[in-house]
Amino acid sequence: MAKTKLQRFEDIDQFENVLELTDFQDARSKPKGVWKEEIFGNENPITLELACGKGDYTVGLARKYPSRNYVGIDIKGSRLWKGARKAREEQLSNARFLRIYIDHLDEYFDEGEVEEIWITFPDPYLRGGNRSKRLTSDKFLAIYRNILQKSGPIHLKTDSEDLFKFSKYSVEKNGGRIQDEVEDIYSDCPDDDILTLKTDFERKHLKKGKIIKYLQFSL
Repeated sequence: MAKTKLQRFEDIDQFENVLELTDFQDARSKPKGVWKEEIFGNENPITLELACGKGDYTVGLARKYPSRNYVGIDIKGSRLWKGARKAREEQLSNARFLRIYIDHLDEYFDEGEVEEIWITFPDPYLRGGNRSKRLTSDKFLAIYRNILQKSGPIHLKTDSEDLFKFSKYSVEKNGGRIQDEVEDIYSDCPDDDILTLKTDFERKHLKKGKIIKYLQFSL
């Protein structure tokens, strides 16, 4: 029998690989600046997966690259539960999950603490008035610039042509640099084992015949 959302919330409250908003009573208790030392216990580089959902990239990359640290970030605990459970089952000591709002990232990560960011199938907010909520809008790029190491890569995967174009414009507008773009991952890069890692949303989009796009940039 599938677990209810309430049961999943109870589970992740006990999962040692999940950190939640409620774990931090004040700013001093947040892991800002101590992820390597206190959370992972090593000096390996840190990659974030934003809007990670079920944490498919976090788990997939952590499995493939044990000498790197990965943090999947989402506000929806019932989704995080799936990735966190899988990481626990596979004993992936280099994978963690953080349940917070993404616009609060710089409260949890110090300047230059992150080496790389993946943004996997974020909400494209297709209604014009909501464009400021897009994870590649001005306010989010400013946050990423603060927590990333200099020239740290940011990767975007999306099925939304509108978000893809918007993101390229936003990056250039904010002084960033486009490093790579792929109009159709499964046509142009079918053998790339990183780009073809599939998220739950991605599988659904592919079943509908949608084209998956990729953008890499730095700020």
